[in-house]
Amino acid sequence: MSLLVVGSVAYDGIETPFGSIDRILGGSATYISITSSYFTESINLVGVVGKDFRDEEIEFLKSRNIDLTGLQIDKSGDTFFWKGKYHFDLNNRDTLDTQLNVFEHFDPIIPEDYKNARYVALGNIEPGLQSKVLEQIDNPDFVVMDTMNFWIEGALESLKKTLKRVNMLVINDSEARELADEPNLMKAAEIVLGMGPEALIIKKGEHGALLFTQDGIFSAPAYPVVDIFDPTGAGDSFLGGLLGWLAYTDDRSAENMRRAVIFGSVMASFCVEKFGPDRFKTLTEKEVFERYRAFISLSQIPELG
Repeated sequence: MSLLVVGSVAYDGIETPFGSIDRILGGSATYISITSSYFTESINLVGVVGKDFRDEEIEFLKSRNIDLTGLQIDKSGDTFFWKGKYHFDLNNRDTLDTQLNVFEHFDPIIPEDYKNARYVALGNIEPGLQSKVLEQIDNPDFVVMDTMNFWIEGALESLKKTLKRVNMLVINDSEARELADEPNLMKAAEIVLGMGPEALIIKKGEHGALLFTQDGIFSAPAYPVVDIFDPTGAGDSFLGGLLGWLAYTDDRSAENMRRAVIFGSVMASFCVEKFGPDRFKTLTEKEVFERYRAFISLSQIPELG
């Protein structure tokens, strides 16, 4: 099934306790598109880059069968750049530099060939832009959106309007508590679901993820990765794996939604093994499904005799 991905395409500078890199491909749309490409071949990316965007990045994205018709190349400036430094536990980071550059005036224009997308991923951009994307699409079957504290604090009303138009929201635990204005995570989830989406995923980093739907709650573990190198993009990789599987199977049953969460966790676990999206330059589909089976084995509870 066709999958439309809208969000940032960027360059990142990353410092972790295990190394650093001055400039590497990043951005929400980048990670979502790359990871979903392991499941579905019809991926259409909408974003904007600047005059400094390298041909090698274009070739890498094309090698994953990602259609770049919707990627705007703005020669008036440089690509969005973010630099961050992670603390030793990798759960916390400091932003050292943010240069919006051409992304500051990003206006997502959906090409005609993209408007019949069945599945849509709205990466972490301003909620009003997310709504603008939906106004250009012809009745998608399933829309997933991401957001962050910045928009919860600075564009709450716009965010709430967009929430009424999507099927699933993917956020982390602190964002869920802030959006709901409720410290208890279970109560917060109930409040957020009351804002419009029929499903909610709350990411808990190294502690896995929770899926909330009308059918109940599903708790997925995090894969115990031995060599965690860089957590940048893990959340977007989770979203890409999840939506890629749903688009591939075109099955949104409760059981398959749970499978999708596991595939999301699988892709996030690979993402952290190298800087940026470098792990995906060598990752094979065989490795993806092997880790999925390892996840199932890891979380399987034997029946009482």
